[in-house]
Amino acid sequence: MSLSVKGKLSRKLSVESGTSKAGKEWKKQSFLVDTGAQYNPEVCFQLFGEDKIEMLNHHNEGDQVEVSFNLSSREYNGRYFHNIDAWRIESQGVGSADMEAAPEFNAPASEDDDLPF
Repeated sequence: MSLSVKGKLSRKLSVESGTSKAGKEWKKQSFLVDTGAQYNPEVCFQLFGEDKIEMLNHHNEGDQVEVSFNLSSREYNGRYFHNIDAWRIESQGVGSADMEAAPEFNAPASEDDDLPF
C-alpha cells in the first residue's frame, strides 16, 4: 500500500547515524510536514540511507511538497512500534490554491451513491 500526503516542509531534523549489530554503518534523517489539518497537523517522516537523505537536500523548509511513504509496524516485547518511511518527495507549486485547503491523503476515488446521509 502506497500513501502520499501534501503539505509544507516545516522542519528538517539532524542526521542520525550508527552501526548495526552486523557492523554496517547506517544513517537516517527525519523531517516534519505540516498538512494544515485542524488536529495534529504535523507528520514526522523518516528517510533511511544516504540516497534517501539526498532527496531531502533538494527541498527547503517552507516548500510545498508531496511525500510518498510506506507505513510499517513491528512488535517488540509486547509493544508495537511504527515507522513512516518516505520514499519520494516531490515539489508542489508554491502558493497553489489546493495547498491551502485541507490536507489531501490519497483517498480512493469517490463513487456516486444515493445514500440519504
